[in-house]
Amino acid sequence: MRLSEFREEIRKEFGDKLEHATPANVREFLDHFQQKLYQNSMPGRMVLNEPKTTYEEIIKDFFSRVLDYPPEEALMLMWTMAFDLSFSALEMQLAERFNTLFGEIGEDN
Repeated sequence: MRLSEFREEIRKEFGDKLEHATPANVREFLDHFQQKLYQNSMPGRMVLNEPKTTYEEIIKDFFSRVLDYPPEEALMLMWTMAFDLSFSALEMQLAERFNTLFGEIGEDN
């Protein structure tokens, strides 16, 4: 996928200023996006052979490998990762806020 196509797809889904992005639809979009992106490059059965044993090692390996990717591919990978992490953090913050509100209501009963 080219960067221009990537931008167009993002803006089509979320608006020019990402005004329609929410934690729920960002997660759903990224799931479908990755499935579409990799469905043709995965021949049948996939074998996981991950030599890294901790999340920290896996993250370091990912960022190290992305440095060697073609610039457009690296940008799209890093953008989608940042987008996902940002909205995941927002989702956790909102869940905490609602949990506090509903927890207080539940305690009063």
